[in-house]
Amino acid sequence: MCRQLAYLGPEEPLGRLLVEPRHSLLRQSWAPRMQRHGTVNADGFGVGWYAPGDPVPARYRRAGPIWGDASFADLARVVRSGALLAAVRDATEGSAPGETATAPFAAGRWLFSHNGAVAGWPRSVAGPAGTLPPAELLSLEARSDSAIVWALVLGRLRAGDEAGQALADTVLEVAAAAPGSRLNLLLTNGETIVASAWGDTLWYLAEPGASPAPGSSRSLGLAQAPGGPPQPAGTSVVVASEPYDDDPRWQEVPDRTLLVATRTDVLLTPLKDLCPASAPPEEPRT
Repeated sequence: MCRQLAYLGPEEPLGRLLVEPRHSLLRQSWAPRMQRHGTVNADGFGVGWYAPGDPVPARYRRAGPIWGDASFADLARVVRSGALLAAVRDATEGSAPGETATAPFAAGRWLFSHNGAVAGWPRSVAGPAGTLPPAELLSLEARSDSAIVWALVLGRLRAGDEAGQALADTVLEVAAAAPGSRLNLLLTNGETIVASAWGDTLWYLAEPGASPAPGSSRSLGLAQAPGGPPQPAGTSVVVASEPYDDDPRWQEVPDRTLLVATRTDVLLTPLKDLCPASAPPEEPRT
């Protein structure tokens, strides 16, 4: 298992979100409060962040525990961003070690992380993995369950799926192939956060100006910054495995739910509503 966090809002030093809070991601690496599987997240950590005017995020990843990296403390103190994704890792048994196996994974403007484990990996996901082009399988960044889940999400994004649908379809596909999997996924492009609650805790904190809408099944696509309306000043959203402080405004996301958040809106959709089995049958082809 892992702990993860994504943020959209006014520019902040990385440390204000990841280090300074009483129950920050740093502390969650050795003393998580709500982690259901595993106790210490010391198998690596990473953070990806977006700089103004650059849609491609930077990343800083290490194979060791976050508390043992003195360089990160300096980096987190001075680097500022209005959008980031970070994670501390408790590796799935049998997964590759090292920085390449540590979230966030990245491709173009996307950042991705996975809190959980694929049951029966790797054999259980041979079917879904077989739908990927051989070149994509051969170019996986690491041998891990998270890397194959990311490849499945990325394949759908590259095929033109909207981000929410790509994440939801991947969760449902992997869960069907590997029952008992824990699939809390986190995806951002620096403008929107998409996340799934499937087998572990997920929370969000919407600062003043955001409008939570539980039960909504509105558009699952990502908002695009270029040409879009300006975001109201001072609004922000944090999506995390668990709250980093005791602010009473934190809201828990129900299990089996897809979350899509921008700086101004949080939309929650039960994943059962997105299951292909709930769709009307197709007309026979002639």
